[in-house]
Amino acid sequence: MVSLYSHRESSDVAKAVGAYIIKIQDEAVSKSGVFKVAVSGGSLGKVLKASLIDDAQLSKQVKWDKWEVFFSDERIVPLDHAESNYGLFNEKVLSSLPAGSPKPKVHAINASLITGQDGQLDGADSSKDEAIAEEYEKLFAKDAHLDLVLLGCGPDGHTCSLFPGHALLQEKNSLVSLIRDSPKPPPRRITITFPVLAQASNIAFVAEGEGKAPVIDEIFTKADSQLPCKYVNDLSVPVTWFVNDAALKNANVTPSKY
Repeated sequence: MVSLYSHRESSDVAKAVGAYIIKIQDEAVSKSGVFKVAVSGGSLGKVLKASLIDDAQLSKQVKWDKWEVFFSDERIVPLDHAESNYGLFNEKVLSSLPAGSPKPKVHAINASLITGQDGQLDGADSSKDEAIAEEYEKLFAKDAHLDLVLLGCGPDGHTCSLFPGHALLQEKNSLVSLIRDSPKPPPRRITITFPVLAQASNIAFVAEGEGKAPVIDEIFTKADSQLPCKYVNDLSVPVTWFVNDAALKNANVTPSKY
């Protein structure tokens, strides 16, 4: 089942995302005592800060000590690099938590295995790149189930580091894969794959801005679309989209309010 919620202002989108996350968190903690969530990069960090840190009402409901955080994809760069998804989460969320606040358990890539510079191929050790992916995959070895996967949608329809037409879209066995030819820089990354997405209890997209309108229109109106985000919509998992009105400009879709 796919749901689409739109709000005019980014602040209202953030509030809706926050309320949704709290709902999924509470369901997960009630069931298993832990909330396992995968997050992406891009603008999501800003949304999480606005909703779960800065919002006075929502922030009181976050059970950070119950959170176990994974990354839907990660660039093979140092954790304090501008391209690091962990670095973004650390800057926007972890570093913004009040002093004395409980902290979530966060799974970053093994930075000691990183070679090369800025995620580029030159000077990089491919065997260590493989080891980074294999080590991260072991986090899912016993249980690949996630309560929630929070994703972005690129203007090209990519999500995680799963790009249109790429061979990784067909990956059926590996839970975490290495990609060394990402069409979006930097080329070296790891990403969760569709076997992980298919086991999730919930998936949510956050997409804002007019630049996303054409791709959202295709995802929701073209049954034969081969965009990665469309493949996610087609999974037997509840998928929820949170967008602002600009992201639906001229798109032939009808949203609701969350």
